[in-house]
Formats: sequence, structure tokens, C-alpha cells
Amino acid sequence: MKNVIFDFGGVLLNLDFNRTFRAFEDLGFADFEKQFSQYTADPLFRKIEKGLITPGEFYDGLRMLLKKNIPDNDLEFAWNAMLLDYRKHSLDFLVPLAKKHRLFLLSNTNKIHYDHFSETLREETGYPSLESFFTKTWLSHEIHLRKPDKETYEFVLNDAGIAANETLFIDDSYTNFPAAKELGIQTHLLLPEERIEHLEILQ
Repeated sequence: MKNVIFDFGGVLLNLDFNRTFRAFEDLGFADFEKQFSQYTADPLFRKIEKGLITPGEFYDGLRMLLKKNIPDNDLEFAWNAMLLDYRKHSLDFLVPLAKKHRLFLLSNTNKIHYDHFSETLREETGYPSLESFFTKTWLSHEIHLRKPDKETYEFVLNDAGIAANETLFIDDSYTNFPAAKELGIQTHLLLPEERIEHLEILQ
């Protein structure tokens, strides 16, 4: 194994989707969980994650779904509520790990979340940027591709010039694995109680 591709949320950053569900319910969005979850997403959410719409257009879409004129700041707060604290020990572990393997990041995210967790990274950990840990980072809203689509993994392998059978992909969502496995990428499902610094496969 020469290369390790990490997911971000649920691997390096703690998440609680229920906080966002509750925040949108407080705004009057009764069925938000049906529209968006860790495993599925309404077209509006897929568009923001693929960078096909701007944050402003995303907020407009939410207002249309909600049929209420809610300010951008309130929508931003609710949308970011799922983002918790960093796993500092996991981030620290990436520094020596990078001496043994080429490290990459592949995340389904969006500009709103990116701006938020980039700022909190500096505040919480003192590290300058998420990108500083990796040879390459692929953020869905920048590459206009998202997991679990096969073309996303094909793009990643080609863009990095790495071989699938020399690559390990660590993610906390099982739905992201079938296409990666089909291409020959090794996978590890990170369970809620697991941390990357304790995985035997990375020692």
C-alpha cells in the first residue's frame, strides 16, 4: 500500500447530522431528514455539493422548499450545525503517516461547509489548512464530482497518477465503497468508535 485516501467528515471531523435536522425543524422544515442524510440527498443538496449552484442559490432553493422567507444567516447556521470539533489526535497522526504513504483527501462537501471548517481548523488546532496534510485534496464542490459515483474514483486515480491496487480508501459511509472496490481500490469502513491513529492497517 503506497497511497491512502481519507474521507473528511466522520473521519477527521466529528459530525452530528441530527443537529442540522433539528436546526431546520426549528426553522419550520419538518421533513429535512428525508431530503438530506449521510446516505442520500435531494437534487438541491447534490447540486451544492458538486458546485453547480452558489451558496446564494442554495439558500434560495431552501426557501422555496420551506416556503418561508428565512434570512441567509439563519440557513447558514442550521446548515453548519452538523459540523462539530476536529479529531486533533487523528490530524496529528497524519504528519508522521505522510512519511510512509502518500496521503489524499476525498470529500463530499460544499463551499459553505468548507469556509466554516477551514476557519475552525485554524482556531481549534493551529494547523494552517486542511490541504497542508495531503499530497492532493479533492473536494466535490471544486471537482464537480461526488462519491459514490464511479467516475469520481476514476478521476481521482487518474489525477493523482496512482494505482488502485496500491491505494487504501478510508470512509465512514459504506455506500461510498462499491464503485471504489470495483476499480480495485482497497477500502476500510471507519466505525464510529474507531480512530485512524489506532488502525492496524496504518501502523
